[in-house]
Amino acid sequence: MNRLASLLMFSLSLMLLSPQLFSEPPQDFTLDSPTHNSSIKLSELKGKTVAIHFLLKTECPYCLKYTRNYAKSAEGTQDVVHLFVKPDTADEIKAWASHLDSQGLREAPIIYRDPDAQLAKTFKIPDGYKFHGQSVHYPAVVVLDSNGKELFRYVGKNNSDRLSYNDFQKRLAESQKNN
Repeated sequence: MNRLASLLMFSLSLMLLSPQLFSEPPQDFTLDSPTHNSSIKLSELKGKTVAIHFLLKTECPYCLKYTRNYAKSAEGTQDVVHLFVKPDTADEIKAWASHLDSQGLREAPIIYRDPDAQLAKTFKIPDGYKFHGQSVHYPAVVVLDSNGKELFRYVGKNNSDRLSYNDFQKRLAESQKNN
């Protein structure tokens, strides 16, 4: 049984580390933002690189810090659209976003809602991470090229394991060079 478990874990790690799990672009989707009363559709972003940041459900101080750091770092770049998504209710997202330190930012980042983590499931973000008494999806970022095809992804092992903005920029440059 240990051999089977090891094989399954190895297979899972290969799947998580695969630079392109989607050979074809994902189906079009729409995300609504309870923080800005707006929505965005993936097809509207054609021609742009899109980074989808899957944030944890519930109150997560690392998610607040991560979102703020990415929003601040990305202000100077127009070539990537960052979508921050949470699977919470609209009211929970508004309450969470009220704790987001937007001091020094041109504008507060838009937080989108992923009802029942359907988008996370579509992108095969693994769940089962135990956090604040709940089982949630792992924190992740999935980056799509200008045609919607996956360039790369990073799935954290816990709530504090996130791809730094500098590492994001390096991986983006590398993947765009190889594409």
